[in-house]
Amino acid sequence: MTLQAKHPSESLVIKSELVLPNDTNTLNNLMGGRLMYLMDVVGAICALRHCNQGVVTASVDNVSFKAPIALGNIVTLQATVTRAFTTSMEVHIEVWAEDVLSKVKTKCNEAFFTFVALNESKKPMPIPEVIPETEREKELFDSALRRRQLRLILAGRMKPAEATELRALFENL
Repeated sequence: MTLQAKHPSESLVIKSELVLPNDTNTLNNLMGGRLMYLMDVVGAICALRHCNQGVVTASVDNVSFKAPIALGNIVTLQATVTRAFTTSMEVHIEVWAEDVLSKVKTKCNEAFFTFVALNESKKPMPIPEVIPETEREKELFDSALRRRQLRLILAGRMKPAEATELRALFENL
């Protein structure tokens, strides 16, 4: 079976939610765990759209909270597949907070999630390639292999000496 390659725009997910009291901590800011849940959901929908199969979250890169998201803000998440590997794909997720009263939008977070496509037997299965179109999509695509190799090293699934993309970063220093 030949898989049809896809553009990142074909799996794009944009989701907005109002931050309500039940979503907040004692400082009236969106709880970090709630944000991570929302990120995982939009990432999974994006991955599902890309491969048209069930997916599971395999890893989450560094999640740094750059700015709080306050009670009453609108939180908007945008997820895009950056690159597909054999059975896994990297999804880039950006998070924005919008204070509607002041009309200020703030980028609060971004992270890379990795999802694995599973067949009916819950075994990893091949997925379509990604064809980046915009300059930003091409940048994310080109750097995805380095991020993947770093993830595999940190997980103990790759030896540092095997990380050809990471080694290339340091050879000319």
